[in-house]
Amino acid sequence: MRIIYCSDPLDSNRVDADYETEYEAARKLGFSVGLMSLELLLADEPEQAIRKVNWASDTEVAIYRGWMIKPRYYAMLYDALKQKGITLINTPEQYRHCHHFPCSYDIIKEHTPASIWFPEEQVRDQFDSVLEGLQVFGDQPVIVKDYVKSRKHEWEDACYIPNAADKDHARQVVSNFVTRQGDDLNEGIVFRKFVRLEFLNHHPKSDMPLSKEYRVFFLDHQPVLVLHYWDEAEYDEDRPDMEFFMEIARRVESRFFTMDIAKLEAGSWTIVELGDGQVSGLPDLADIEGFYRSLHRDDTMAGKEMD
Repeated sequence: MRIIYCSDPLDSNRVDADYETEYEAARKLGFSVGLMSLELLLADEPEQAIRKVNWASDTEVAIYRGWMIKPRYYAMLYDALKQKGITLINTPEQYRHCHHFPCSYDIIKEHTPASIWFPEEQVRDQFDSVLEGLQVFGDQPVIVKDYVKSRKHEWEDACYIPNAADKDHARQVVSNFVTRQGDDLNEGIVFRKFVRLEFLNHHPKSDMPLSKEYRVFFLDHQPVLVLHYWDEAEYDEDRPDMEFFMEIARRVESRFFTMDIAKLEAGSWTIVELGDGQVSGLPDLADIEGFYRSLHRDDTMAGKEMD
């Protein structure tokens, strides 16, 4: 298996500084590594973006470990690498399936907070109708995000709406979110019922509430690593029952993905969301070598087709 990272924007021969630790850990464990230019990919030049990636001598599976990219750019990267005999572990369809929240909602909807969404065109052109959609939540609290990310570290003014029926406050929070996302607004916005999770503490910078949450990486529908989601919180030994969540994971249309799982205040566990494993971040305090050892251990599975 090959791992392909983003290069430094100013030096195409160096890995992006934010992925340097991962790059070195992968090399140490014997993975073949490569560098691609995110800037050239986003400039619609995928062949130039991967000019530093060596051709495969035989058909080879690869994982992209880098910044989130919109599905159309992922498809460009996928096709360009295929010309060099390299197949990214997730197809463009599988990437979108986990990267865009609405695409996988049906799989997890019985085990995640109720959610609705609106496409970007409606958000831009029919903002009032989007706000009307909040009526389905009554006076319950909700959070707003786009199809990929929230602004959770701007909790009070661009993420959390304490009362969905308070239209003036909701308008302000949603407007803040859309304005601050700007051109990075991804496909549309999602409203999610806010549920109370087991509280750990408040984030030292943003003051957002931190809860008992885990990020689980799945490879071929098997969990290969379970990580504490928050570096800023103390965890005990209480963990979710992975047998239960593996049943749900088997329905996910992806080979390499993440499932974020959190404990409700009432004691049960809920799925926060899914993500494509290639662009899902590792906490700063994560065991980076452990992450790559888990992929290396399952490297014999890398050539399998998904069921």
